[in-house]
Amino acid sequence: MSVALSRCLCRVLSRQPSASRFVLGENHHAVQSPWFAPAMTLKTSAPLRAEPKKKKKVDPKREQAIRDRLKKKLKKLEKVPPELIPIEDFITSSQCLDETRQRSAPKLSFDESEGRALLLKEWSRYKQEQHMAEMQAVELALKAQREALEELKIESEGLYQAALKPDLQLFPFTHEGPTYTPPKTKFEAPEGKYNDTTKVYTQQ
Repeated sequence: MSVALSRCLCRVLSRQPSASRFVLGENHHAVQSPWFAPAMTLKTSAPLRAEPKKKKKVDPKREQAIRDRLKKKLKKLEKVPPELIPIEDFITSSQCLDETRQRSAPKLSFDESEGRALLLKEWSRYKQEQHMAEMQAVELALKAQREALEELKIESEGLYQAALKPDLQLFPFTHEGPTYTPPKTKFEAPEGKYNDTTKVYTQQ
């Protein structure tokens, strides 16, 4: 049908230039209109017809055999006891158990080792002097306190007994006991953002 239609169109279009020549005259150059294209420019493609895919024939006996095999496999898996998932937090890696695997200390030159030893001695002297200065300051403070208490006892016994009492306002301490309302049993504390690296094990 399409081939016949294309032939008809070619005949009609091939006659149009002659008609235009007759109207305008043979001496005048006819201007080709875009509405009348030459027949050579027309192209037709062959109709594409595809056949429907053939349905595969399903063998009911074969499908039933596949189902029976799957049922047998499931029964075998049910007989096997479930495997316990290992807790990796309680398993020490074999690399850590290897006693031969030790990190060797870097070898230092003689000048470097002597310099480090001198630094350690200097540091120990500095810390000893600091400790002695602190102890001396504490001793002086305690001595001054004892002398002040003795003088206060001579002046007034009441003031002396009041000075011996501890000052509760010197170090403020607040403590809250159990509240009247019990905690919520179904309350879930909000968790922060974290990357879940838990391994999922599947039984084969």
